[in-house]
Amino acid sequence: MGFFDKIKQAFTGEKPQEELKQEEKYEKGLEKTRKSFSERLNELFANFRSVDEEFFEKLEETLIEGDVGFQSAIAITDSLRQEVKLKNAKKSEEVKNTIIEKLVEIYEAEGIQEKNELNMNPEGLTVMLFVGVNGVGKTTSIGKMAHQYKEEGKKVILAAADTFRAGAIDQLLVWGKRADVPVVHGNPGGDPAAVVFDAMKQAKETKADILLVDTAGRLQNKVNLMKEVEKIKRVISRELPQAPQEVLLVIDATTGQNALIQAKQFKETTDVTGIVLTKLDGTAKGGIVLAIRNELHIPVKLVGLGEGIDDLAIFDPNEFVYGLFKGLIE
Repeated sequence: MGFFDKIKQAFTGEKPQEELKQEEKYEKGLEKTRKSFSERLNELFANFRSVDEEFFEKLEETLIEGDVGFQSAIAITDSLRQEVKLKNAKKSEEVKNTIIEKLVEIYEAEGIQEKNELNMNPEGLTVMLFVGVNGVGKTTSIGKMAHQYKEEGKKVILAAADTFRAGAIDQLLVWGKRADVPVVHGNPGGDPAAVVFDAMKQAKETKADILLVDTAGRLQNKVNLMKEVEKIKRVISRELPQAPQEVLLVIDATTGQNALIQAKQFKETTDVTGIVLTKLDGTAKGGIVLAIRNELHIPVKLVGLGEGIDDLAIFDPNEFVYGLFKGLIE
């Protein structure tokens, strides 16, 4: 069975309704990225003459424009040079198939040890800390997660530890009301760690299952940001030694390479355990997922595949790959 047949087979046949809904979300959510990626590759092959150095330079440019990252584009192109020679691929279709196969192979190889599921505490409170610059959809992602966990029957509490941005507390209070979960907060400009201490206390007293903590998104002063996040983490682990179970970095997929730069900066300042990639449905820059995996080695754990309250999904690498290349392999 050929490579593309295996991919197709994995996504055909009888499936549970929930799985089909998830597949549809990925297909729809990656529509802009898939179209952009396909158009770029098809344009490259429309001008295909021979597999020479000029072709590989154009391929490298195509990958960079597709936001797979500069370092990733160079590494992938170098690897493809060898692969095309090895397979002695000369025809346009053969070269295209080899390129897509190699892209998937590299993507999968980088993620062998990757764990995309969220770390949960099986014996009590799970604490998730959210970091990220302002405007990336951090508070909205927390609100959507709160709603989803509440729908699953879990007891959820939110902590408004972003005390610096005007309106951040109010925004989280609105989401708390919408999801019907309590929000622990202080006054604007107050100590974020004090808010987290109160939230941990309330979560333990009420035997909550999940505590989601919003934090300030200032990246201008890395030292202060690092100190603040570390202080919050100390407060959490003092109350619950194995927590936080997750430190999730929220980045906006529509910003492409800027999102990658932000992720690198946050990785330098705090121990990020996973990424929440918002607005993936609203961009042609979904190649950023390849760049995150290849260059940062931080697992993408959640993706925004729509504006609805249920459209924040656990990241599925197989669904992503199929959603990205579906237009090219059918």
